[in-house]
Amino acid sequence: MSNASHATHATAERHAIMRSWERASKVDPRYLIAFLITLVLVAAQLRYHMVGGYDRLVMALAVCTATEVLLSWFDRGKIVNLLSAYISGLSLTLLIKPQGGALWPFAVGGFLAISSKYVLRHGDNHLWNPTNFAITALLLAAPDTVSVLSHQFGNDVTTNLVIWTFGLVIAARVGVLHITLTYVASFLLLNSLRAAALGQSLLPEIAPITGPMYQLFVFFMITDPRTVVRGRRQQIVVAVVIALMETLIRFGSDKGWPLPTAFNAAPAFLALALVGPVAKWLDLRRLRRQTTVRLPFRGATALSQEP
Repeated sequence: MSNASHATHATAERHAIMRSWERASKVDPRYLIAFLITLVLVAAQLRYHMVGGYDRLVMALAVCTATEVLLSWFDRGKIVNLLSAYISGLSLTLLIKPQGGALWPFAVGGFLAISSKYVLRHGDNHLWNPTNFAITALLLAAPDTVSVLSHQFGNDVTTNLVIWTFGLVIAARVGVLHITLTYVASFLLLNSLRAAALGQSLLPEIAPITGPMYQLFVFFMITDPRTVVRGRRQQIVVAVVIALMETLIRFGSDKGWPLPTAFNAAPAFLALALVGPVAKWLDLRRLRRQTTVRLPFRGATALSQEP
């Protein structure tokens, strides 16, 4: 009798876990992403004091939020959910590292990030990940003043383990884990081949994938639900192409190609900024063509059924 009771209790626990997992799947992905980025920022500040001043955080969040409020009201006649502004503000605070105590990159970056969603779009869809667009634009426009987060987070095992654990769980829950894993595998393979071709040590070439910039990149930017293409296979292909573009940029830097400083400072960001919008644009055109082809057929069917 006790064994039966124990089995019943275990079954009830499994069902409770499954129900919790199913409820979590219905949560807006942006809430999970916001939680992950908040976790990264808190860990970065508590262990490494990486924020560089809370005035940066206040500036980034204030500009992102104000821009979202004004543009959404002007464009849609209502104020939209401000989670996107919150995510962009935190990401900019973490990733932008200006010279001295300059605050203007956080203000300009916040405005560029949010306004890009309303200006640079195809139909009702924006093409760039907002944070990726803002940081890429700042790096290209002010390479002597603006840099990005690199090794400041260190490679502390405990901190990275916590972030990667939450990141993988959240990516799985949002349904984009295959994008993250495809990019990571492609990064490791391609940079291993690049190191071998150039006769360089392997570990320094693949170590950046454990750093904070890449943590945000693989769990947030490259998997942004609003800017990824439709379809699992297409998403995997785009992730591989982004990794290929990044490797090409790194190879060009190794060979001394006359690339802008931004390409050397953040090859992953530039790769996504170049490949992602083109892939999204082509995907939207493909979906529109499919819809256009179906509509005449449905219309003809409806007409044939009229009395």
